[in-house]
Amino acid sequence: MRFLDQFFQSLRRQILPSACIVCERFQQDSICTDCLQSLDADSLLNYECCYQCGITLNTLELAKQRCKQCSIHPPYFDVTYCLDRYEGALQHAIHQLKYQKRLAYAHGLANAWNHIFSIQLKNVLANYLLPVPLSTQKLSARGFNQSWEIARRITCNPSIQKLPWALKRHHHEFQQVGGRLAARHLAIQGVFYIDDHFIDLLGDQSIIIFDDVMTSGATLNEIARILKDNGASHVTNWVLLRTAKAPHV
Repeated sequence: MRFLDQFFQSLRRQILPSACIVCERFQQDSICTDCLQSLDADSLLNYECCYQCGITLNTLELAKQRCKQCSIHPPYFDVTYCLDRYEGALQHAIHQLKYQKRLAYAHGLANAWNHIFSIQLKNVLANYLLPVPLSTQKLSARGFNQSWEIARRITCNPSIQKLPWALKRHHHEFQQVGGRLAARHLAIQGVFYIDDHFIDLLGDQSIIIFDDVMTSGATLNEIARILKDNGASHVTNWVLLRTAKAPHV
């Protein structure tokens, strides 16, 4: 399946013109060389970030490489890798994918990830990669899970198996956007669960969770809690975009 996807992407690049997901100029690839270079130079890899939640650190936090929030209230997940800020160059692209249902943008977003993280994450060892799920109702309305559409195109160690259906999500009316931190953590409790067919498989395993946007970390923390309660040994977050500041408590 991965070979066929790469084959058709290569064929498309040779036959059809594309528009860069950042500058929108027509050229051969889904994200142009100039925009990739600019993104690479300004990505969060170039900044001091909390190893656990991925937020940028202030001067007093640099020594421990951990933010104050994670030190006081340690999350269930262990490590977070974030590509760029939510307010950065890829914000428009993720909005086009999620809200305008332009699936072609998933290729460009994955290409940006693969280009910038090609060295740092090439040898990351884990057993499984799981995208953050949508509820059945939300999936039906949108037609696809944007986290999976990006994650399925990400290049990672061949030992990492991608499981798009292992995590499930109950439908929930609570809207996280703009919510306060305490309310977000409270509202998300009990929303996620592991499909019965995968519970034994994920026990005592190292797991990567992929999400398109991380704001407060409430969603990823609840998923990590569920995974560790069911025996997972280590949980890593791979996040496309990270907001600069979490909501207030």
